Order: sequence, then C-alpha cells, then structure tokens
Amino acid sequence: MKEKFEGVIFDIDGTLTSTNELIFKSFNHIAKKYLDRTFTEKEIIVLFGPTEDVILKEWCGKNFESAKKDYYEFYKSHHHIANLYPGIKKLLDYLKTKGVLLAVFTGKGRQASLITLEELSIINYFDIIVTGDDVANHKPSSEGIMKFVNEYNLKKDEILMIGDSVADVRASKEAGIRIASVLWDSYAAEKVKTLGSDYYFHTVDELKRFLVTNT
Repeated sequence: MKEKFEGVIFDIDGTLTSTNELIFKSFNHIAKKYLDRTFTEKEIIVLFGPTEDVILKEWCGKNFESAKKDYYEFYKSHHHIANLYPGIKKLLDYLKTKGVLLAVFTGKGRQASLITLEELSIINYFDIIVTGDDVANHKPSSEGIMKFVNEYNLKKDEILMIGDSVADVRASKEAGIRIASVLWDSYAAEKVKTLGSDYYFHTVDELKRFLVTNT
C-alpha cells in the first residue's frame, strides 16, 4: 500500500553521516589527555545515549569546562574524517522539492550536531533540529519526536523516523509513528533487525526509491 509521508525525521550519526570514527577519536583525545587512557570502540558505544557534555562531565569532573573546549575543538578540526553517505544530499534535495517537512532528532548535543550539519553543508535542509540538549528525556524517549509533531501539527500516520539504532526504533514505537531502520552503518544492526521496524533499508538508494514512491 502506498503511504504518504508529510514529515520525515532523520537521526544524524550512522544515518545521514559517517561520523562514528570522528566520535571515537574525539572521545579518546579527551580520555588520553585527562584520564591517561584510551577506550575501545565498544566501550565508547556503551556510553551513547546522553550528550557529549554529560559524558565529559562524568569523566573529567572539575576539568569539565577545559575538556569540553578541547573536545569540540578537536571534533571540528578533524571533521574531514566524517562524510555524508553517498546519495544523502540528493535524497534531501528530492524531499525538499516535494515540500516534505524535514527534522533532525539526535542524541548528540546541540554543539556537535550543528558542527556536523554545517561542516557537511546540510543544515539548511531541516525545518527543525532537536538534539539531546533540547529534551529532558533523551532517546529512547519519544520526547524529541513529539516536539516535531506538535510544532507542525502533524498526523502521526504521516510521519516517518529514519535511524540506525535501537533507541530510534523504541522512540518511534513510543511515539506511535513508523520507523525505517537503516543498516548501512549501524553498530547495532543485528539487534535492530530483531525489533520489528516497519521498514529496513540496506542502502541510501533503496531508501530513496521507497520515499519517491511514498511522498
């Protein structure tokens, strides 16, 4: 059955952008400088959920402000490590030409989110950007989704969330909207596959073909 989506919500990391390596390097830059240690990728992934600032405050305590400054300076100056997934910009162009409302809902903090969206030249595609700093309850809470729903008075059956994580699936189900899980760079792909998402996509091109049919 053909659907008609009036609003589409995107996660950032692992969905729009290949940023995981940059995130790992940024956290380990701080860990080495302030904790004299490094973390494995798995150890860092376990921390995901709260914003960068929450993690840095827990790590660095009284040195938080200095660590925060160092983190974002490193994150921005090394952003060449990160890229958009091939085809993402064309997908966003298509959705804008169709008049679809576009949102970001990410667990990243606002500062890191804006750096990434600006550095990769996609910030102007989005009608609303909801980050981990803009909600009282981060994913898997649906609070960020509901900000978009309420801001534009949208019907839930006309909204699609696109994300790569378990938290994206759970937040969407809590909100009562459909979820498209993308598996092209998901660090939790096997778990995501067990959660009964409405749609699964392995490539950006697959996702675009679906959205061309349903917007």
